[in-house]
Amino acid sequence: MKKLLFVPMFITVLLLTACTSLNKTTTNNEDMIVYESETGPILVPASPKRVVVLSSFNAGSVMALGVNIVGADMWTMANPRYAPYLQNAIEVSEDDLETILELEPDLIIAQPTTNNLNRLKEIAPTVTFTYGRFDYLTTHIEMGKLLNKEQEARAWVEDFRKRAQEAGQDIKTKIGETATVTVIESFSKQLYVFGDNWGRGTEILYQEMQLKMPEKVEEVALTAGYYALSVEVLPEYVGDYLIISNDGDDSYFKGTSIYQDLPAVKNNRVLEVNAAEFYFNDPITLEYQLELFIKFFLGE
Repeated sequence: MKKLLFVPMFITVLLLTACTSLNKTTTNNEDMIVYESETGPILVPASPKRVVVLSSFNAGSVMALGVNIVGADMWTMANPRYAPYLQNAIEVSEDDLETILELEPDLIIAQPTTNNLNRLKEIAPTVTFTYGRFDYLTTHIEMGKLLNKEQEARAWVEDFRKRAQEAGQDIKTKIGETATVTVIESFSKQLYVFGDNWGRGTEILYQEMQLKMPEKVEEVALTAGYYALSVEVLPEYVGDYLIISNDGDDSYFKGTSIYQDLPAVKNNRVLEVNAAEFYFNDPITLEYQLELFIKFFLGE
């Protein structure tokens, strides 16, 4: 039976004037909090037990904070790093309204562009997040606020930033302050190069470790986040070290003499990673990325 969230009129008035995400009340015998979302205050469970995530860039934060996911989008379900956290979850889309209803979620996390938002809100409190509205670490803190675990989120952010920056100092000591690093991805026979805020480990490499990107990459990708390029111009964009995010079936460029003649390739300074594990910038993904970068640059 469809579960409806009943909010008396006087509580609705209070919600509209709430100024903190930690104001608590009780509805239908559940402990609730007011979360200040990007669309305004919304009443959500203080301890959500059955979450549906339709915005893949938020899923890892939910898992890292120990909150149970019962349904998630295809990109989330396809990530091998997430598998241990999704053993009791099934794949759903924004159009699977009947399936989502059957999952009996107490919270739904989506994007502003998600289809059927109004109908999803009838199933459970639905909070939307716009990608890029916050920086990658603030996004995790914001998820902590939503899930009533802000303290845990802030503690992780502080610790991670410290570890990543210390690793960056060690790496620069080894490879030199002026050494450059490029991150590319091949997808559907198209190559992309990335700036400092589009996942694929770029936030760690460029923001926390303060490693340098080639000037050409900075010119075209720093603001936009990514830039499409052809194999022929790879030498202009690939620096001293190269990170390749690849799905394993789209490596056509590696057979070209242009790629094989790159100094980074000739000097064995290439790290290839599974794209499905590297797309995002949530705590689970970031921990994995940091571990690989330390091994790649420092051999530890």
